[in-house]
Amino acid sequence: MIGSYAAVGDSFTEGVGDPGPDGAFVGWADRFAVLLSDRRPEGDFSYTNLAVRGKLLDQIVADQVPQALELAPDLVSFCAGGNDIIRPGTDPDEVAERFELAVARLTEAVGTVLVTTGFDTRGVPVLKHLRGKIATYNGHVRAIADRYGCPVLDLWSLKTVQDRRAWDGDRLHLSPEGHTRVALRAGQVLGIEVPADPDQAWPPLPPRGTLEVRRDDVHWAREYLVPWIGRRLRGESSGDHVTAKGALSPDDIKMRIASVA
Repeated sequence: MIGSYAAVGDSFTEGVGDPGPDGAFVGWADRFAVLLSDRRPEGDFSYTNLAVRGKLLDQIVADQVPQALELAPDLVSFCAGGNDIIRPGTDPDEVAERFELAVARLTEAVGTVLVTTGFDTRGVPVLKHLRGKIATYNGHVRAIADRYGCPVLDLWSLKTVQDRRAWDGDRLHLSPEGHTRVALRAGQVLGIEVPADPDQAWPPLPPRGTLEVRRDDVHWAREYLVPWIGRRLRGESSGDHVTAKGALSPDDIKMRIASVA
């Protein structure tokens, strides 16, 4: 019975792609916190989301891990290293070594540390060539989890998020439904009874013609790919001026989710 939870990570854990009614993001971690809180007496659960989009592993370790250690919650979800892996020239073996040092620190002070793997990117135009690199990193994450007794939220094996409806228009972040399915899988990983099956098949889609696919690709490149490349060239991050959401009430999260459902 988990009474406190802190989420540590980058845009995935912040919830980018899953906007609430005020434009601020919800995301899988917030939705997962609601599942956890429903198993507790009313008012007997605390949740803090420390994640900030665009952050690299060392930034997460320097800024967020100390805050999580100070909170000393029953559960920490630790998702980091993805932004490092997609950068040219990074070595997944070296990134994994730094990841393990952080896991070691967290497991000394936290009841349970939930770690996550990366997604299978074979259907993502910009990232599909990094599939082998991500798979290598995932292998390290699973081995680290074995050494420190951490449950693993294995996103690579969650095949239903390979549907394009699970992704936001930028093709880099999950849609609200995608975040929901990850939250449900996180619940399953911890042995929680969840209200829906994250592996449930999507309704069939009508076939798309070549012209429609090409038009979507051109729109995506103009709206998302070019700005993303520009930020990389300028050394900017999408999270440079973003503050973590901090402590959140599960009841407030429920209302925000219901208002956009």
